[in-house]
Amino acid sequence: MKNYIGAAIITTLMACSSSPKEGDAVNDSAIATTDTSATSINVKIADPHIQKIYTGYISLKNSLVAANAKAARQTASDLSAALKGYAGCENTALIADKIGGTEDLKEQRKEFTALSSDVIALFKHVDLEKGSIYVQHCPMANNGDGGDWLSSEKTIRNPYYGDEMLECGAVVEVIKTKI
Repeated sequence: MKNYIGAAIITTLMACSSSPKEGDAVNDSAIATTDTSATSINVKIADPHIQKIYTGYISLKNSLVAANAKAARQTASDLSAALKGYAGCENTALIADKIGGTEDLKEQRKEFTALSSDVIALFKHVDLEKGSIYVQHCPMANNGDGGDWLSSEKTIRNPYYGDEMLECGAVVEVIKTKI
């Protein structure tokens, strides 16, 4: 039990989950107008920085679902810029840079696991104004080690396998608006 609690504390501290504190530098150029595309229209987050990260993450996930390595490369670069603009997410931006630095779909999907781990921790603590964020899991991803990701909808669209196993996975948690 102590190991579980310790691991939870470490995960929270190490994840891209800290809010910018007063006096922290924030890169306003990384903030864009809230995306109203289908990828994020169901979810509204109070903080526009985090909304931009969420929109970028969902775009990357959708590129991986479509097995479009070129699009994944571009969306990962956009996500990296948003992450660099949010204090505490600089290391997560480096993971996005790795995805953006290759058109090897297998490598992109491998790095997506670590990226997802970090952003899931971030989104568990957001001020969600509208919608739900679904944490989904595929037990077969990463050679049977499993892999998690976020989605704006319950429907499983697996970014680790795309068309090969599009519906492999399950919703393991739902992040909802706080009442």
